Amino acid sequence: MSPGSQRPAGADRSLKSKPPAVRRARRDLPARRLAALGGRRIGPHLPISGGLLKAAERAREIGATAIQVFADNPTAWRRRPEPPTGIDRFRTRLAELDIGPLAIHASYLINLCGTDEESWRRSVASLIAEMRMAVHYGARFVNVHIGSHKGLGRDEGIARLAAGLLEVHRGIGDSPELPLLVLENSAGMGDGVGSSLEDLVDILEAASTAGLDTERLGFCLDTAHLWGAGYALDDPDALDRLLARFDAELEPRYLRMLHLNDSRAACGSQRDRHEHIAAGGIGEGGMRALLTHPRLVDVPAYLETPGMDLGYDRVNMDRVRRVIAGRDLPRLPARAFAARSARPARARRTVPVGGCAAD
Repeated sequence: MSPGSQRPAGADRSLKSKPPAVRRARRDLPARRLAALGGRRIGPHLPISGGLLKAAERAREIGATAIQVFADNPTAWRRRPEPPTGIDRFRTRLAELDIGPLAIHASYLINLCGTDEESWRRSVASLIAEMRMAVHYGARFVNVHIGSHKGLGRDEGIARLAAGLLEVHRGIGDSPELPLLVLENSAGMGDGVGSSLEDLVDILEAASTAGLDTERLGFCLDTAHLWGAGYALDDPDALDRLLARFDAELEPRYLRMLHLNDSRAACGSQRDRHEHIAAGGIGEGGMRALLTHPRLVDVPAYLETPGMDLGYDRVNMDRVRRVIAGRDLPRLPARAFAARSARPARARRTVPVGGCAAD
């Protein structure tokens, strides 16, 4: 505008006075969503049963800057042979919205550590299928649970895992479009492998010894699993020590993802019980340390908190923003703690915040 010229009528109106479509467009700017999360890539695991494009739009609506999905039924061995309808539009829409990276969570049935040969072979085949399908999605990561040794013993379970990872690598080849395979830590229940940093170090060493290029691997730290395994994430100093140990013993580049969940189990209980953000044992202080830690600013975080399909995806994303900003958190209503669509029988338990060794 030239000096002395008049501003068009209405040019000084606030955003509030603008038409709804304009207000929505302004609010949806990717930079605004990213800034509200402290510049971090954070988003929920969202269902795609209503369609891929609907999941992308839901991520936008709730202010997410990353997203995780299942590419197929997580409780079945059978994998779809072809990508779903609308996958190209899904990829395009995520790019338009600057929502990513996209992570694919692999089937819960996969267990490369166990004794049963048929199950091991099916696990290898299933993970190969997940990795191939992830290419169609444009996913950066495929996240998989490390598994259970089923009585073999920890060391033999890790050896089986390394052999399985090598078979998967041979099955998928070396295409640059392939996602990174990310192994998720466990809470340590039963014969679970991967609940300690020592386990993760030994897994990486075993994979390298088996002949796998470890540049193809990464780790996902699930905060509820860490808590269950005895890492006191309610203590910011303990988080500092944990991350320093990870970087010293594994190298920083291997920490590729976080699963950001509070826990309703006792610390060190070896139980995996996800809770709403800052509403469990890790609490507001622990979550603030996780969400504002400079070491984690470039590590994408994915929420797997309760009731995602009941509207609590929005609630928990809002709680994340409030924690980052240092704003007060509203008290969750009692019904929020009954939002356990996956395991409703456990919904009414209160959060047992027990003592926990620092690490």
